[in-house]
Amino acid sequence: MTTTTATTTAPARVRSSGAGWRGFGRLLRTETAVWLRDSTSVFFGILFPTVLLVGVGFGIPGMREPMTDVPPDSIWYGVTPIATYLPTVLAMAIGTLAILSLPVTFSTFRDKGVLRRLSTTPMRPQAIIVAHLVISIVTTFVGVALALVVAQVAFGIVRPEQLAVVLGAFVLGLLSLFSLGMFLSALVNKPSTANAVASLVYFPLLFLAGLWTPGPIMPDIVRQIGQFTPMGAAAQAMDEGWFGTEFPMLQYVVMAAWTVVLMPLAVRLFRWT
Repeated sequence: MTTTTATTTAPARVRSSGAGWRGFGRLLRTETAVWLRDSTSVFFGILFPTVLLVGVGFGIPGMREPMTDVPPDSIWYGVTPIATYLPTVLAMAIGTLAILSLPVTFSTFRDKGVLRRLSTTPMRPQAIIVAHLVISIVTTFVGVALALVVAQVAFGIVRPEQLAVVLGAFVLGLLSLFSLGMFLSALVNKPSTANAVASLVYFPLLFLAGLWTPGPIMPDIVRQIGQFTPMGAAAQAMDEGWFGTEFPMLQYVVMAAWTVVLMPLAVRLFRWT
């Protein structure tokens, strides 16, 4: 997914402490309008989680039938398979923009000299980073909200057993996956390289998060490895919050650790040119 931006140049002048952020609202609106013209980004950021959920739910036989072939004391007993798929789809929705979109966007800006040109204007170059983080995070929330509404209407998804745990896992998943995305953005200079690196990271994370083997059918080895990845930890923590009664402490710690380690590294290593 690629993004282009419209920028203007102006004579450089000394910025006061707040002057560099004047015009941020206009920049955000401009970048949002440019982003919305990219149909690929809009599809994968907003529509893809819902399309995937509906496709799996109606396309695979038995996905809407309650599971009765698991032990009665299991958290999965009586739950529909499509319901167990939902936390993984939500984790995937976060990772799609964080890992696939951000590195390509910022490497494109760097490759085309957008960040360097912004440094000669009154607008701080950090503003365009903040603008695209806002766009990506808001888009993630819209995509997740749409998926939840459609899931409830189409499949009657049950209410989470521990709503606070689900919300906390979602927020930590957002922080950890966007930290990883920004870390990748700091390392790659070319859009082609960013596409390759992001794909090499994204698709293994999807597998370890259970996109192909969600919930009760996930092999133990995949679950054990996946819980130490940001996307896998987010999916497992939301799983436990949705259907279980325990607190997913390990998964919470893993997501917090990814955030604490990678975000400062991303800030330190980020190159403007």
